[in-house]
Amino acid sequence: MKSLTHADYLALRRFPALDGLRALAAVLVVFFHYGGPDWLQGWAGVQMFFVLSGFLITTLMLREERRTGRISLKEFYLRRAFRIMPVYLVVLLVAAVSSAFYGTFTSNGIGPSLKYFLTFTNEFAGTSPYGQSWSLGIEQKFYLVWPLVAIALGTVVLRRRAGAALLGMLLALVAVNFTVGHSNPGWPLHYFSILTGVLLAVALHSPIGFAVLRPLTNRVAQLVVAAGFAGVHLSVKPIAAFLDGFNGIPGHVLVIPVYAVATAVLLTALVAPGPVTSFLSTKPMQFVGKRSYSLYLVQTVAATVIWFFWPALTGLGQSAAVTALGLALASVLYRAVEIPMIGLGRRVIARQRVGDATVPAQQGPQQGAPQAPAPQSAESSRLAAIGQAQP
Repeated sequence: MKSLTHADYLALRRFPALDGLRALAAVLVVFFHYGGPDWLQGWAGVQMFFVLSGFLITTLMLREERRTGRISLKEFYLRRAFRIMPVYLVVLLVAAVSSAFYGTFTSNGIGPSLKYFLTFTNEFAGTSPYGQSWSLGIEQKFYLVWPLVAIALGTVVLRRRAGAALLGMLLALVAVNFTVGHSNPGWPLHYFSILTGVLLAVALHSPIGFAVLRPLTNRVAQLVVAAGFAGVHLSVKPIAAFLDGFNGIPGHVLVIPVYAVATAVLLTALVAPGPVTSFLSTKPMQFVGKRSYSLYLVQTVAATVIWFFWPALTGLGQSAAVTALGLALASVLYRAVEIPMIGLGRRVIARQRVGDATVPAQQGPQQGAPQAPAPQSAESSRLAAIGQAQP
């Protein structure tokens, strides 16, 4: 079967299968938290989110750089802020106000943890109704630092960026030894997952790296890779049990790098057309995938409502009910908050571009002065959709 070419890959404006993959990741996490079967090991869905984020964010930056010759930090941070902050703050407000109303603001941990939630150091907060947001603390620090590192390493110097990602992954592996006994042991390995996605994006953007990975991008390989990934996922528990206690580190921590690499291999196969891509691109999968960020954040609210009306519900029925109600609430957030705020962010960026282009024109050109970027074209607008990654 014919494999994807590098030119075909660079011409892609969307990766539709990845919305479906986000859907699976979000549902896995909800099932893990609320009665899903233990063999499913849904906690690994967060690692899938991390790899996806590293891949999508880096791909967006590399393609912006290829198109315009630079990476705009201001636009990057504005896109991330309008994408992440509104829903995050709305759900945090609901959790905090509800806790205060029922008199549990301090006892359930949300009050003492607010300082962590408001500074995106969530991974160090204690147990609370907003505890699932710990992954946002990991991702926000990545969003803050990685663009600065990418720019500091120089324009289109892919080898340096790949080296930085590999170095970061190595440091994450080493640093995990110093977190044994911590309340959140092994937290550096979450950056290993994100940087695995970064390294994949850099590799696929490079003609040499793409040539190495190209055999994974045909239809037959996609089926084989998907089956292999399913095998790895279902083997997470026995692999963790085998690794448990190595150097005093819990097995579920040590399995993270294995799962991250397996996810990166799967992503490589899913950028190309194929039967698995078609399944993940179906309307139901796209529906859930587009709401996966809100679903991830609102899951505790949904679970609380389910418990209030049906306290005896447990097991698979509970996880299915929480997922269904969570999706309903996520749909409201998606339409009322996510879409309007993403649109507002795009308008803010567009106005700034117009302003940046107008001021030099009024002042007149100066010798040696850099030219302002052109207003966003339809093509670059479509490309920007690639970067709407969801944590």
